[in-house]
Order: sequence, then C-alpha cells, then structure tokens
Amino acid sequence: MKRPGPVLKLAAPMRVLAQRTAFLGLVGLAAGLMVLGKAEAPFIERGRMLVADAVVPLLDAAARPVHTANEFADNVRGLLAVHAENVRLREQNNMLMHWQQVARNLEAENRALRDTVRASTEASFTYVTARVVADAGGAFVRSVLIAAGARDGIAKGHTALSPDGLVGRVGEVGERSARVLLLTDLNSHVPVMIEGSRDRAIVDGDNSDLPRLVFLSSGARPQIGDRIVTSGHGGVFPPGLPVGVVVQNGEQGVRVKPYVDFHRLDYLRVVDYGTGGTLPMAAPPPQSRRGR
Repeated sequence: MKRPGPVLKLAAPMRVLAQRTAFLGLVGLAAGLMVLGKAEAPFIERGRMLVADAVVPLLDAAARPVHTANEFADNVRGLLAVHAENVRLREQNNMLMHWQQVARNLEAENRALRDTVRASTEASFTYVTARVVADAGGAFVRSVLIAAGARDGIAKGHTALSPDGLVGRVGEVGERSARVLLLTDLNSHVPVMIEGSRDRAIVDGDNSDLPRLVFLSSGARPQIGDRIVTSGHGGVFPPGLPVGVVVQNGEQGVRVKPYVDFHRLDYLRVVDYGTGGTLPMAAPPPQSRRGR
C-alpha cells in the first residue's frame, strides 16, 4: 500500500480548517453587507444606484414578454367587447330604422288625411313655468297657488300641466300669483274620452282622490285600465292631454285615477292654447247619464 504524499498530508488540515471557519466567515460577510446597506455614505449610495442601474435593464428585458402578453390579452378582450357592442348597436339601429319607417308612413298617412278633410293645423301656444308655493285646498276646495300671475301672462282659464298629465285650469289670477283649480275639485268638469273606444264622457271632480267618469254614452263600456284623455269638447282643453286611467267600475260608478300626484306638485306649466272656450254647464239628457 502506497503512503500518502506530503501534499495530501498538508491539504487535509487546511480542508478541516476551512470547514470550521467557513460558517463564521459567511456570518461575518452577511453582517458586513447589512452594515454597508444601512450606511448613508455617498459612495455607498452611489454603489447601490450603480447596481440598480445595471439590474434594471435586465429586469425590464425580462418583464417585456409578460407586459406584451398582458397587452395582447387586453387588446383581445377589447376587440371582443367592441364586437359585442357592434352587434348590439346593429340590432338597435335596425330597430330604429324600422320605427323611422313606421313614423314616416304615419306622417304620410296623416298628411293625406289632412289634405282629404282639409283639416287645419293646431294653433301655436305659449306657456309659463311656475312654482307651486302653497296648497290652498281643504275639505271643500282642491286648488294650489302658484308664484306667477297676470304680469307673467297668465290668465283665467289657462291649462295647468305637470310632466305626468293634466293638473287643472287657472281659476283666479292676481298680479303676482294665481290659483289653479285641480282636476279633483268639486267644481272641475273636464270633457274627456276613452282613448281606445273614443267614447266621450266628463271627468267630474268630487273632492276625492278618484274623480268620477260621468255622462257616458249609452253604448260605452269602460274597462279597468282604459286610458282617459281630454276630448277637446267645449274648447277649454285641447284634445289628447293625458288625464288618468279607469280603476273602478261598479256600484259606485266609474272612477278614474289621475296620472298626476296632486300631493307632490312642485312646478306647473301653465299653457295658453288659445282655445278661448268655456266648459259646458248644461247637463246632458237624463238617459245619457251613466256612472253617477
């Protein structure tokens, strides 16, 4: 057996010494790096920035594929969203084109009918928007006061409207204020018709929230849900103003629920349609009274 040489005899103690001191050396190196990292000396800061400047391009290059992939995914999602929106807009455009054609047909038909009967066009009208400042109603009167009067062009008999429909008509006018008689007042009698059947009647206020539908023709058969609009009879209100809907038809007669919530009136539009008519005061013959 060959004996180990002098080099091997010297390397063995050095390896043992390196193994014993390596751990302590690493601990010392780590501590030194920590101290250097906490140091605020200018050269340490410059060193950190030099390292950062060298590393940032590498990090940026490594992040570019990820950024590109994310950007590509966003573009794909955007294209899908644009496609879906394009489909929706195309359907909406087709529907609008359909209704445009319907409107044009109705306009042409209306023009032809006007030419046939030589009907005159509706007169122009003016209006004043006024704020409701007080509820002048009570157990026997249903009316409101508005902050506009004769100086604003309001006159007795003008029509009062809200965005929901007919409110009533002007009953009294002062210089700066006016009183509007509501649709539900005992003295309110509005000529109307059932929108579907065109049967004429009168909405008769009785100081309740549901005025009565009276003076119906003998063949009229109002149904729950029928829309009631002004008929234009008597020349006080123009035809077609929304009044309400039939909600009762029984032993207590036919009752109409107005479209307007009279307890929440804020602003009214007082309109001068230039009709100049008066409400009919004479009652129809007894045989035509139905719904009383």
